[in-house]
Amino acid sequence: MPIDAAKALAAPPRRAGIRWGHKDVQLYHLGIGAGANPDKADPATDPDELRYTLESRLHVLPSFATVAGAGMGMMSGLSAPGIDVDLAAVLHGGQSLALHRPIPASGEATAASRVAAVYDKGKAAVLVLRSDVTDDQGPLWTSEAQLFVRGEGGFGGERGPSGRLDAPDRPCDRTVERPVRPDQALLYRLSGDWNPLHADPEFAKLAGFDRPILHGLCTYGITLKAVVDTVLGGDVTRVRAYRTRFAGIALPGETLRVGLWETPGRVQVAVTAPERDDAPVLADTVVEHA
Repeated sequence: MPIDAAKALAAPPRRAGIRWGHKDVQLYHLGIGAGANPDKADPATDPDELRYTLESRLHVLPSFATVAGAGMGMMSGLSAPGIDVDLAAVLHGGQSLALHRPIPASGEATAASRVAAVYDKGKAAVLVLRSDVTDDQGPLWTSEAQLFVRGEGGFGGERGPSGRLDAPDRPCDRTVERPVRPDQALLYRLSGDWNPLHADPEFAKLAGFDRPILHGLCTYGITLKAVVDTVLGGDVTRVRAYRTRFAGIALPGETLRVGLWETPGRVQVAVTAPERDDAPVLADTVVEHA
């Protein structure tokens, strides 16, 4: 069987050095729409946007962790012992991130990546790939990617938790809209995700889409920035944890509608595409904050 769950779970973490600088952070921020905030009269020079784009004022949005070191933690997990799957059968189902302290604008760290869980969903297997990142001062962040592997279920393993959240029984406390630039995917992919699904129309058609789609992790970053900017006063250091489920696709050139429900220390989020009858894009999404 392509997935040997026992072997994958027993394998020791794979360790790799990663490094990043202010250019990597600035490129990531531009890739998720920094400097183009529609709530600002002149976003390119607005002080609230310059914290994402100007090296002398740079603050790091925590979702940068998903691309630091070109996102090698996920790829390392897919090549772990016991894992031999067709990448065409892999779907990114969800992403979670826990921050241990603010991410510096430049740094060097070690990422220890492993398969944390393998679940049996019947027609698919779910791999939970965990990456613990530390530098010389201690833990920085822990991230987990939940990957569906179609056709690899039915091996008799545990189904695992559902992770579904009940919808709040009240209207959103806030709703913001974020436009997606027509070239957003082309810019975002420069941070390390070179999947042609997000750039090549012919490849996208082979995958069943009319045209290239936006990276799920780009939507993930756009959404966190919207929460930080509208709920947390632009203070990236207040974010403690962030998780989501990828419920649908977003397309370059359309709009993301971000609905926010606020409770102390927690924001629940739903993201939809209004041009497609509010089709779901992100669901079961929560930002925990100080």
